[in-house]
Order: sequence, then structure tokens, then C-alpha cells
Amino acid sequence: MAMADSIPSPSPTPPRSAADLFSDPLDSHPLWFKPTAFLSRDFDSESYISELRTFVPFDALRSELQSHLSALNHELIDLINRDYNDFVNLSTKLVDVDSAIVRMRAPLVELREKIEGFRGSVEASLVSLRNGLKQRSEAAAAREVLELLLDTFHVVSKVEKLIKELPTVPSDWSTGDANNNMMEKASSINNGLSLQHAEVGTNLRETQSMILERIASEMNRLKFYIAHAKNLPFVENMEKRIQNASQLLDASLSHCFMDGLEHRDANAIYNCLRAYAAIDNTGNAEEIFRTAIVTPMIQKIIPHDQLGVVDGASTELESDYRLIKQSIQEDCKFLLDIASAENSGLHVFDFLANSILKEVLLSIQKAKPGSFSPGRPTEFLRNYKTSLDFLAHLEGYCPSRSAVTRFRSEAAYVEFMKQWNLGVYFSLRFQEIAGALDFALSSTSLVPVQNQSPDGGNLTLKQSLTLLDSLRSCWKEDVLILSCSDKFLRLSLQLLARYSNWLSSGLAARKKVDAGSNPGCEWAASAVPDDFIYIIHDIDLLAQEVRGDYLRHILQLLSSCSAEICDSVKDSILHGGNSLSDMIPQVISTIIEALAEKAAEELRQLKGITATYRMTNKPLPTRHSPYVSGILRPLKSLLDGERAAAYMNAEVKSKLISGAATEITGRYYELASELVNVARKTESSLQRIRQGAQRRAGASSEISDNNVSDPDKICMQLFLDIQEYGRNLASLGVEAADIPSYCSLWQCVAPQDRQNTIKF
Repeated sequence: MAMADSIPSPSPTPPRSAADLFSDPLDSHPLWFKPTAFLSRDFDSESYISELRTFVPFDALRSELQSHLSALNHELIDLINRDYNDFVNLSTKLVDVDSAIVRMRAPLVELREKIEGFRGSVEASLVSLRNGLKQRSEAAAAREVLELLLDTFHVVSKVEKLIKELPTVPSDWSTGDANNNMMEKASSINNGLSLQHAEVGTNLRETQSMILERIASEMNRLKFYIAHAKNLPFVENMEKRIQNASQLLDASLSHCFMDGLEHRDANAIYNCLRAYAAIDNTGNAEEIFRTAIVTPMIQKIIPHDQLGVVDGASTELESDYRLIKQSIQEDCKFLLDIASAENSGLHVFDFLANSILKEVLLSIQKAKPGSFSPGRPTEFLRNYKTSLDFLAHLEGYCPSRSAVTRFRSEAAYVEFMKQWNLGVYFSLRFQEIAGALDFALSSTSLVPVQNQSPDGGNLTLKQSLTLLDSLRSCWKEDVLILSCSDKFLRLSLQLLARYSNWLSSGLAARKKVDAGSNPGCEWAASAVPDDFIYIIHDIDLLAQEVRGDYLRHILQLLSSCSAEICDSVKDSILHGGNSLSDMIPQVISTIIEALAEKAAEELRQLKGITATYRMTNKPLPTRHSPYVSGILRPLKSLLDGERAAAYMNAEVKSKLISGAATEITGRYYELASELVNVARKTESSLQRIRQGAQRRAGASSEISDNNVSDPDKICMQLFLDIQEYGRNLASLGVEAADIPSYCSLWQCVAPQDRQNTIKF
């Protein structure tokens, strides 16, 4: 009331000052302060403040909240002033409010009591309903178990009844000696005797197999029931009856299956196999077929006694496999056709692996264990390849790719492949092939080939021929195993590397003083230049062979591999061939070095020129020295020899001539320039001595122009010599002016007027 008295009536909003017009509005807020957030139903003051305090100072937040509170108070006062009359009259309208409240409370209390009573009845009904459902569920579970037990009992009884209805069932099978009786039946088949051939015919056998198939399907149902009724006393009490029924079924099924195999009754065999498949006992059928049919068949082909090996037995398997293939076609194909029939459901059997291959492996292990021994590599490889051919023949009976995959994954197949120790075989071949090359390369000298073989490729050295034979041996049909082709490829590359290393080591050791002391390099120390012609010829032929026919032969053998693998093989072989070709310049350099050494022996006669013209009155020389004709004699002898004519091509000959001429001329220049320099220095010293003596004697120091100095005579002799040497180079097809060291030699000894023109 006091507030209302002080503000009797609403007044218009006072006008804003000029300062207010150019500043923020009075009710403006920062962007982070949103008044609408206070109106949210899930507004929480603590969380609101904690969120804002992460980026707003507490003082600023408090100031803004106080400003907002002040604004709300002003708004409240404005609202009261606006509706002041209604606010004052409100108290006069609230008459007898308590009585109205009492009148409304009674029906509300009554309604609450009714609702609580209804809720109690609903909860009681819900509890009763849940108990009923639980009892019903327990009753259904008990009924299910009871039905399962009844079904189990009915199936057991049905199986026993069907077993009794079999046309012929030996009474002693129920004693548990089913296995012994099964073996007796197999023995009777082996002896050509049928248990009931005289009494029962095809119809009886087929009827028996059909009943057994039905029993097997019931036994399959029984296994399902037992799996769902474990640890129940009723089932445990029936366990003995179930075991007896199972034994009787196994014995009867074994007998019927063997009888069907003996008489080749396709219908009986088909029904028996379906029965075995139904009870998931394929192993028993595969074992019966192995012992009844396959074992006698293999025993005739690969005989062996209980102790194993038969005396004098061969280790060859090719003829045995040929007979086994024929016997499989005659004695086993009928069963394989039945088991592989389309939509027969008999794909679970694998008679190829678990019956035929298993028996073949056992027979070979007993009668011919040496067939698996890699100690005799040739026989081992022959047996291995014929065995792979035999496995491929067995795979031919598989009706599909999936059947082939399943055949290869069987334990018998895996065990059969484990018998072939390919690692040991390759090790023996490695020692044989690599050992032959090592023995040839260990020779202390180069060994020329005496009797060249037709496939030797005109190779001249035994070491090179052995390398070629070793390389070819890696990929021969009677050596190579495709599954080990990566190892044989590595061996081929190792052989090439071994030969290249033998060459490079020998050439490097030849340059040393104690070359003969290096093991394996003695051949290089004793070799003459003509011997290296053989090496160049052989290297060139080997590189061509490796990069040509040899590479094509390998790629043809590996044609079944992917393009990426073939490209890798090709690159590696080409790299090996190129490594041989890269050795040719080194060999040529070695020949040049040897020729240069021999030429150096002739060039030592240069020292005689100094003795001839030093302190003598000999006139200027007019012809070349005799030693000149001997400088290039070793090179000419090499080129004119039989080996160069027969085994050196034009390209190698050109490189050899050019390199030898350059090297020999370089040494010629070194010796001649040294000789001239020494002569000139000596002459200069003598001249100074003479001039000093003449001055002391008071004589004239003039020298006659007609006198020629000793260095001039020496240079003139050398000039005549190098002209003859240039003519000798020209006879070999070498332009002396193209050799830098010859030009330097000409500049060193030529007269002043012929310095710039090389002519002879």
C-alpha cells in the first residue's frame, strides 16, 4: 500500500537524455548473458554459474545478475502500477474461501480411497497372473522334457525292433565283439567266401541295407535327443540299451557293407553309405573299404610280410603305380562312382585319401622304405615325380574342385607328402653341382678343353665348361623339382657369382707381388697373355648363353607362374649374365698390363742412347735404334697367334690394340722424357763448368756454332726412334697422333721446326 500511495497512478516513461541516446540501451546485456535461460524448466543455478565462470569473471557475473534483478523489480512495479485498480479490488472478491476449500476436499479424499483400493486389487491380480504364467512355463518345460524322454524311449525301442527285423543278424554281435567279427568278415571276403552268399540274394541284401539306413537315421535322432537330455536319470538308465543298439548297428552295417562290396551291389552300398553318413561314422566305412578291398589289391602289387621289407625288393615305384592305377579302375571305381554321384549326399566320404592313398603309403613304408630316401637323388626324384603323377591320377576321380581341395587337405595326403624330404634332396644336389664347379675352379692353372662336347658351345677352358654344365644341371628334367625352383634359381645365380668372383680375385691377385700365395688365384699368376684370350672368349659365350637360350629355357619351365614372378626371374638371370660381360674389360686390361711389361723390357735399352752420345764425338744419328722393332713385338705376336685368330673377335681386338698402344706409348714417354731431362740437366752443368774454366784461363767463352750438344744428339736419336715407332703403330691400325702420350713424346724430342706437325 505504501508503494501504491507513493505512486498513485502510472506515469509516462520519462524521455531519455542525450547521453542515453548515444550509449547502449538500459536493458542491453552481454552476449554471454541470456535472460531466457532462467525461464527453462530444467534451469539449475549451480550448473549455470559453473559454466559461466569458466570464461566470465565472478565480479562481472555478479554485477550482471544484480542489474538483471533491478530490471525485473522495475518491470514488476510497472505492472502493478498499470493494473493497480484490479490489484486493490482483489481482496474484496476473495469471500468464504475456506468453506469452498472444505467442500472440495471431501470428494477428493473419497476419490483417492477408491483409487488406492483399485490399485491393490490390480496388483493382486498381477501377482496371481505371474504365478500362473510361471507354473505354466514350468509345466511346459516339464512336458518338453517328458516328451523328449518319451521320444528317446520310443526311438530306442524302435531301433531295437528294427534290428530284430533285420533278415540276418548273427547273435554273437550283441556280445560287444563287433570289431572281431568285422575282421572275420573281411577275412572271409579276402578268401573269396561270402558269409551268406548261398542263402541270401540281392533282394535280401538290399532290404537289409534299407533297414540299416532307417536304423541309422533313427540313431541320428537318438543322438540329438541324448544331447538335449544329458545327466537325466532316465537317459542314464537307458545308456546300456543305447550302447548295445549302437554296437549292433555298427556290426550289422559293417557286415552289410562288406557283403555289398563283395558282390558289388550298388544299391546296398549306396544305402550303407547313407547310413554311415547319417550316424557320422564315415571313418568306419573308409576303413572297411581299405581292409576289405584295397589291402588285398595293394598286397598283390607291393607284397610285404608282417616284418616289413621283402628281400631283394626294388625301390622303383613307377611300375607299381601303373599296376595300382589299373587295379583302382577295376576294383575301386565302382565305389568311387557311387560316393561321387551328384546330389547323393555322400561327399563326406574320401575313399581316395583315407582308403586308397593311406594303404599305398603303408605298403610303400613297409615294403620299399628306400623309395623315400633322398640319399639316392636320381631314384628319389624319379619316385617323387611318379608319385605326383599318381596323386594327379587320384585327383582325376574327384568330381569338383572343392573335392580336390578336400582331398589335398586330408591327413593321409599330408602324411604322404611329408615322406618326400625335398630339403635334403636339394642339399645333395647343391653339393653335387656346386662341388663340381668348386673343384674345377680350385685348379692351379687354366685347363684347356681337350675333347669338346657337342653341347659345350665351343668353350675353351675346363672351368668355363664346368660352369655351363653346372648351370644347365640346375634345370635338367632329371634334377629340377618345380616346387624347389626358387632354390635352384638361387643356386644358378650363386654359380655365376662364384665364377665371376674366381675371375676377379685372380685378376686382382695377379697385380700383387705375392699373387701365387693367394689360395685359388695361382692360375692367374702363371697365366700368359694368350691364356686370357681363352677367358675372354669363354666369358662372351657364357654371357650370350645365359642371356639367350638358358634364360628362355628357364622361363619356359616357369611359364605357369605369374608374370610378376617371371619378370623377377628374367631380371635376375640377365643381371648374372651382365656380371660376366662386365669382366671382359678387366681381362683385356690384364692382357694390356702383361704386354706393357714386356714392352718395358725393350724400352730399358733407352739408357744405352745416353751412353752412346755422352762425351763422344759421334755425329748426329741418321737411323732409328734396333730396340724400336721389339717394343710392339709381343703385341704383334699375340695378334698373329692362332688363339687370337680363332677366338678373338674384331671388337675385342680393337680394344686390345688401342689399350696396349696407349699404355706402351705412355711408358715410352715416361722413360724418354726422363732421359731427355737428365741429359739436358747434365749438359747444363757441364757447360757452366767449362765456362768457368775458360774464364780462369782467359780464353774466349764463345762456342762454335758447328758443334752439336749431346742432348741434341740424344733427342735426334729419340726422334728417329719414335718415328719408326709411329710407323709400327700405323701397321697395327693405330694413329699415333691420336695418342696423347705420343703427342707429348713428339713435343719432347722433335726439332724446333717440326714441333707442330707429326709426320713420319
